Amino acid sequence: MTPEEIFRSLYLIRRVEEECCRVYSSDKIQSPFHSSIGQEFASVAVCAALRPEDKAFGSYRGHALYLAKGGNLRAFIAELYGRATGCAKGKGGSMHLVDAKAGLIGCSAIVGQLIPVAVGYAWAQKIKRTGIVTAVFFGDGATEEGVYFEALNLAALHKLPILFVCENNGYAIVTPVGKRQPTAIIGRANAIGVPAVSVETFDGILATSEAFVSWVRSGEGPRFLDVCLPRLKEHVGPDEDWNQGYRVEDRTWKDPVRTAAERIPHGIQVRISAEVEEEIADAFAFAEASPFPTPEELLRDVYGA
Repeated sequence: MTPEEIFRSLYLIRRVEEECCRVYSSDKIQSPFHSSIGQEFASVAVCAALRPEDKAFGSYRGHALYLAKGGNLRAFIAELYGRATGCAKGKGGSMHLVDAKAGLIGCSAIVGQLIPVAVGYAWAQKIKRTGIVTAVFFGDGATEEGVYFEALNLAALHKLPILFVCENNGYAIVTPVGKRQPTAIIGRANAIGVPAVSVETFDGILATSEAFVSWVRSGEGPRFLDVCLPRLKEHVGPDEDWNQGYRVEDRTWKDPVRTAAERIPHGIQVRISAEVEEEIADAFAFAEASPFPTPEELLRDVYGA
């Protein structure tokens, strides 16, 4: 990605999230809302290393991944509004985003649920010899699920073409990682046989993502990225929660959106910002003008015996 493309992607995600936070109290957004503000650079950097045909799986905090992978902005906002024109026809909401055309197979509200599904998808790609890389995103809390260890073990055993991306914000809701895990996340991944590294900066994850995706694609087996990043909003909802005392604001953190803006000429920054603002305004207008799903939708997309 060029510096301009990086800024556009980061700025789009940040401003979309800020607008969602702004309208959330109006009840126009009809689902729980897990903000990606502060975590955008993980998705942008990894997706920059992926090809359009590569696939991604995400968690309930999947807004940044959806947009970074190229998901349709109108369909995204419409889904948050619960409208029929949403990416999941208004039935999934914020936690169940999907855009198969963009390569996002889906997100899930269940912690760790799609990690084994992504491993299965990667196994299918290896059997078919498609050359497709699968990336699966999850939070640090998901690394405590039993299925997580089973999935990593299987991926390592069969050298599957998958990149594990842990968006490590240091908390499972309100409990810090140090009170939940006795050893480092990358230590356990390395012990299973999945080479893992921790990264904290945008430049670091950008370079590491490119290298890891290349290695995975070449058939060397899975890789693991532990991306240490901040969650700037509360676990769920549009507000800040520093006053609750369970976590401490990191004053040394440098905002990657601001860093990306500093790396391009001011005139280009202004132009891109204006274009993005127009796209966002259009998407919200589209969502508000879209209809709600009809009662008949309750019986569609449902599998039965």
